[in-house]
This record gives sequence, structure tokens and C-alpha cells, in this order.
Amino acid sequence: MIGVIANPADREVVCEFFELFKTPWEFYRKDQHYDVVICADGSEREASAELIVTYSGNSNSCDDRARIASQRTKPCVLSYRESRIPIYGPTVSFAGARNVLLKVEGSEECAAYLDEDGGRSRARIGYDLFSEIHTLLTVGQPHFNASIPTLELHIALLSDLLTECGISFVEIPPVPEGCQLVACLTHDVDHPSICKHGLDHTVIGFLLRATFGSLIDVFRGRMSIRDGIQNWLAVIKLPFVYVGFAKDFWRDFDRRYLQVEGDLPSTFFMIPRRGYAGRRADDNPAPPFRAARYAAAELADSISKLRAAGHEVGLHGIDAWIDSSAGREELEEIRHLTGVAETGARMHWLYYNEESPAKLEQGGATYDSTIGYNDTVGYRAGTTQAYRPVGVERLLELPLHAMDTALFYPSYLHLTSREASTRLRQLTDDVVRYGGCLTVNWHDRSLAPERLWDGCYRELIQDLKSRGAWFATAGQATAWFRKRRSATFEADDSLPGAVRVEFDAEWGASLPGLRLRIRDKREAGETGARRSVDYLDITVDQCAEKNVSAEARR
Repeated sequence: MIGVIANPADREVVCEFFELFKTPWEFYRKDQHYDVVICADGSEREASAELIVTYSGNSNSCDDRARIASQRTKPCVLSYRESRIPIYGPTVSFAGARNVLLKVEGSEECAAYLDEDGGRSRARIGYDLFSEIHTLLTVGQPHFNASIPTLELHIALLSDLLTECGISFVEIPPVPEGCQLVACLTHDVDHPSICKHGLDHTVIGFLLRATFGSLIDVFRGRMSIRDGIQNWLAVIKLPFVYVGFAKDFWRDFDRRYLQVEGDLPSTFFMIPRRGYAGRRADDNPAPPFRAARYAAAELADSISKLRAAGHEVGLHGIDAWIDSSAGREELEEIRHLTGVAETGARMHWLYYNEESPAKLEQGGATYDSTIGYNDTVGYRAGTTQAYRPVGVERLLELPLHAMDTALFYPSYLHLTSREASTRLRQLTDDVVRYGGCLTVNWHDRSLAPERLWDGCYRELIQDLKSRGAWFATAGQATAWFRKRRSATFEADDSLPGAVRVEFDAEWGASLPGLRLRIRDKREAGETGARRSVDYLDITVDQCAEKNVSAEARR
């Protein structure tokens, strides 16, 4: 059991951290003996524990003054084994420490160390953990740190520290039973018909990219001759599309994705209102070209087809991120078209601010999947997991990790298909390593001319299949994380050193199960258990009762 001493203002963030690092913990009680005590209130305490971990970005009364090397107020990066951990708040480093855990990147300064004192271990880590978590879950990471799953590394550092100090503990990893990761395929439906655009900026951009852009890309080896010819033929065909003599090659996005994805479920986010650009954070109108040339009601046939094939349709919101009343209206339009009460959202152009989670929750959204980058790929919130944003009670945020336009557009990363596949495999590597969900966004017209980004997308799907991914809609993925969050740990008095895990069976058999991971040196051989080098996994069986439980001897 972990006991946590933290500032009262950090209580919400502490609770969310331990929903992500799903292991037994509680706020510190003086009369309780703990395996580990985390001191994160700016001071170090004497406590009954095998390991005391003190987090603070400032020197405190218990620090050995001779060990204080320097104090930083600007962001820095710490080196941890083969990884890099960005720190966005104050840090302190220590001189003369022996068992160094972290170093300041670019120097040999120690930012964390481990000591033995009177038969117990003490770790001093030179930053404020829960302040860092708050920053990640509210402000997020700048794009130059996008590739780093920072929050997962904070969890890994603490988990590794416990293991290395000989502390046995249990956790529920963010990976469904029988799977290596969760894969969430999503599609923002922005331009479902080229006919609706006339000769606006979207079509002009299409013509330039399909003609001159394709020609340049073919000569540079960025595009195959076959794809270049296909784009030129689309340009020649365009006048006939407008007069109805040729098929609208953007309109059959549903057929294309059903063909590419097969029986894999995915989520399509659709815009509820035609011709409305919405508002910016300063309450001024958004740029006119943000307005869509369609409304979701115009795609009723596509919605029925997608729903029948097991796909989800969510809200591609306009003002829901800033106005809860508008959010209710936008969500109700999608509910009316799908007949599904539990509806999630992603904002058009990824509009979002720190007040958006509360606005979306008040508007009735079940989940949001907006947090991500327009100009790069990676971990804006530093995590691979669905999380509860600060200031809300039920809404979960399913972070967006990769968007096709960010990968391929010249104004963004401008990668080739091969380079984009490499970048996506790196993200998948992270999710396999830390658990969680890889969420990608391939737009509705990205399989059609002039983009033709289907090769990279097919390769991504095959890679995810080969790695044992559970493919889920955004709604299914967040439901599984809710199931994991419903799990609680209790001491089992009938067995010394045992814990009982319970979860609410309302998250029933339609979702994959949970696994209980025991971090200790026990041997394999028990029924339903799998032995790894560092841990033992036990399946948490499901049943029809309100609560189910599994026991594990620590």
C-alpha cells in the first residue's frame, strides 16, 4: 500500500494519477504502516514505511544542504535510463549523491537519488510530481516534446523504484486481457462531397496539390507514377463530376473505409451544422473557411450503413468546446441521427481550452477525443491512456496521437509514406511498452484523390493486427477504461499480505477483461497465471454479479 502526503490543492490530480497508475494507495494516515510513503507537499516526513519517496522542486528542511547543487525555475529534461523526461516546473539537483536515478540532460548533475537510512530506503526526486501531472493534463506538452509519453514515464519511474527497492505491489495495467494494446481508428468527416464546394479554397487547394503538387512529388520520388496519374485523372474528371456525369470521388468515403477496415470497428465524427464556422475563444467568429459544406443529416444513409457495420458516429463539434448549450444542441443532432444516447465528441480543427472539459460534460458528451496536435504527432497530455480532465466528474478524454494531415502536409511534418509508417510504428512501440490506446485520425477524403494516403493506413492496420491489438471504437475504448477505473483494492484480512480487487460488473462481458499484475519474485505454476521476468499476471474473471473479485497474495 502507498500512503501519499500532498498539498490539499493537489487532491484531484493525486487521485487521477493513481487512476492511471492503478495500484493500492490512500492519503497518508499517521497510525498506518505503509510499504511506501510519497511526500509531495514540499517537506519530508518521518513515517512508518519501507521506502520514503520525497518529490519537490525546491530544497526542503530535510535536505542535506551540502548536496544542493543548483535550483532551476525554467523547464529542463531529465535523463532516465534510455528515456527523456521533460520537467515543466522548478527542479533541484544534488551534488555528491551516489545512487543516481535521474540526471539533468546535457550535464552530470543528479536530479534524483536513492539512499539507505537505518534499514529503510529514501528516494529524493528533485521535482514536484503532482504539479507536473497537473501541467500535462491541463496545459499539455509543447510540440517539441510531443514524441515523449511523459506521464507514462513518471509512472514507470515510480514503479521501477518500488521494484528495485524490493517492494511487492499489485496493479491493473492499462491493457485489456488477451491483448497487447488498444487501437482506436477514427475519422473526422470534413469534406464528404467535392460537389458541395464549388470553386472555394478547398477545391483550389485540391487542384494545386493534384496537379503541380503531384508532379513535383513524382519527380522527387515521394509519390508513385500510378498515384500521380490517378490524381491527374481526378482533375480531368472534376467538371464531369460537377454536372453529374461522373461519380463524386469524395462521396463514397464510407465504402472505402468499410473496404479497407473490413470488420474492424472505427469512429466517424460528423459535423452537425452546415455553413457555420463557429466561435473562437475570444468570442469572435472563427475564420469563415472553418465552416463545413455539409450537415450530418445529409449523410443519414451513410450513418445507417456505418452503424449497421458496427461503426460508431460521434460529434465533430463546432461550438461545443466553448458553449455547453450549443454542445447540447450539437450532440442532440447526432443522437437523433444515430439513435444512440451515449455520444462522444471531437472538436473541428481541434479547438479546445482548459474550460472545454467542463463545457463538454455540461453539454452531455460521454467522452472527448480532441487533445492532440494539428502540426505533429505524439502525446499532448503525455499519456497513452484515457483520463479524467481536471474539473469534471465523469467525462473522459481519449487523447488523439496521430493525424494524417500532420504526417503528410508540407506545412507540417511532410513525411513520405515510408517515413510516416516508421513514425506510427514508434508510437505503437510506446503503447505496447506502457499500455493504453493508440488513437489515430484518418480523414474522410484521405483515401481518395488527391491525398491517396491509403497505403500508409493499410500498413498501420496490419502492424496493429500483428501486435495483438484490440480494435475498438472511441466509445468502446473509453468504456473499457471506465471499467478499469471502477476497480478498487481492499485488504483481505483472511490472508496476511493479500489484497482483493473488485470492479463493477455493469462494464460486462461485451468488453475485454482486466488483468491483475503482481510485481514480486513469485514463481509461476498457478492456474490462470502467466509468469514474466518482472511480474505475474492473473486474469480477473467476469461474472454476472454486481461486483466480482480476484485475490492475489503479495
